[in-house]
Amino acid sequence: MSNPRNLAPRIIHLLNTRCKTRSHLRQILAHIILHNLRPDTTVAPCFIAACHSLNLLSSAAFPLYINNLTTPHTFVCNTLLKAFSHSGTPQKSPVIYSHMNKNAIPVNHYSFPFVLKALADLKLVEEGMSVHAQITKLGFLTDVYVGNSLLNLYAAAGNMSLCGKVFDEMLMRDVVSWTVVISGFKDAGRFDDALIAFERMKSEGVMPNQVTVVNTLAACAGFGALDIGVWIHEHVKMRGWDLDVILGTSLIDMYGKCGRIEEGLRVFEAMKEKNAFTWNAVIKGLALSKSGKEAITWFYRMEDEGFQPDDVTLIAVLCACVHSGLVHMGRRIFASLVDGKYGFSPSVKHYGCMIDLLARSKCLEEALRMIEKMPFEPTVSIWGALLAGCRAQGNSELSETAAWKLVELEPHNCAYYIILSNLYAEKGKWSDVEKVRKLMKDRGLKKDVGSSTVELENRERSLELVA
Repeated sequence: MSNPRNLAPRIIHLLNTRCKTRSHLRQILAHIILHNLRPDTTVAPCFIAACHSLNLLSSAAFPLYINNLTTPHTFVCNTLLKAFSHSGTPQKSPVIYSHMNKNAIPVNHYSFPFVLKALADLKLVEEGMSVHAQITKLGFLTDVYVGNSLLNLYAAAGNMSLCGKVFDEMLMRDVVSWTVVISGFKDAGRFDDALIAFERMKSEGVMPNQVTVVNTLAACAGFGALDIGVWIHEHVKMRGWDLDVILGTSLIDMYGKCGRIEEGLRVFEAMKEKNAFTWNAVIKGLALSKSGKEAITWFYRMEDEGFQPDDVTLIAVLCACVHSGLVHMGRRIFASLVDGKYGFSPSVKHYGCMIDLLARSKCLEEALRMIEKMPFEPTVSIWGALLAGCRAQGNSELSETAAWKLVELEPHNCAYYIILSNLYAEKGKWSDVEKVRKLMKDRGLKKDVGSSTVELENRERSLELVA
């Protein structure tokens, strides 16, 4: 058994069939070291896989192969890179890559995707740019998998300029390349650019896969591009794809945000499997369409069918109450939330919805009491909701209080000064008008035409909660 050639198959067998505990693995590690099996490329992947499954990559596999005394084979390093890039400690991947370079261990087209994935997860763009330079120097940019990994690095960091540059330089592009670019633009909030990329992809004869359409549907939802969303839905039907939870929920979300929630409900009924995200998409879509009573019906149906509402669900249903003026229902749902019925405490967003509802429903004193008692510092949205309600009902005293709070929170927003100035002018308090104007001047602010639109801004912010 002392012959390494005879021992290696035995070690591999133990790793694949008997290595169930950390103690087992450490015994095998001792044999690998004792019998100098570190260079064995048949043992290494099995040992690394066992370390991965037992969460011992950093404490066992890494020090065995990456140290000052060893120059492991490229295959072994790539196996380590892959394992760490798919682990909870991706920061080891750049160290392995550096070890390869320092010890003249050749890298190949398998090495780069793994190290780039780790760098993308860690948002280490500068280190990624160094790897990019080596890829270009060695001529590996012609490999589509390497190119896609570079795209993902820059897209994950939100650097769509470099992502686009790499994309344009790639000699070969596949559906993954396009999907990474579309996803990157979508995640950066550049929905129009994501949709332009999608149309370019189609024009070049590349058909989207399910990951592509899910990301494009999110861009459609963000941009309100119903026509492209409908095309995607037809494409899904034509390809015969199942409406799984992710795809179906994406379609519902798109239809809801594009003002066609009735189509979203048809998608919902066609789905075999749903989750809380699916129900949330329906309730949010109904809230946006100002179908408050129907949103509440679906909220209770969600509970009846055994789905646990989460914080997003409660924001959506409270927003539905806001947009339909259902103050009594909103109070009841919020009270249940405070009492712990849903297993979590209300966040500042839930309070914001409730204060908005009360302010719109002429319950200004109740809204103010809630602001004073809430366990959070009031946000701009909360004071803005109160201000909008006060202005609508002509309550100048509370309007003044809310406006000054907004000035404190956003001292460089001209709109709040203009509202204060107008409030004082309406009451003939010209000395206070001059004080506000002087404060603006001292802070280097100038009146902007159209800046006194706080009511509209607050309405938009309440819609953003369900977007």
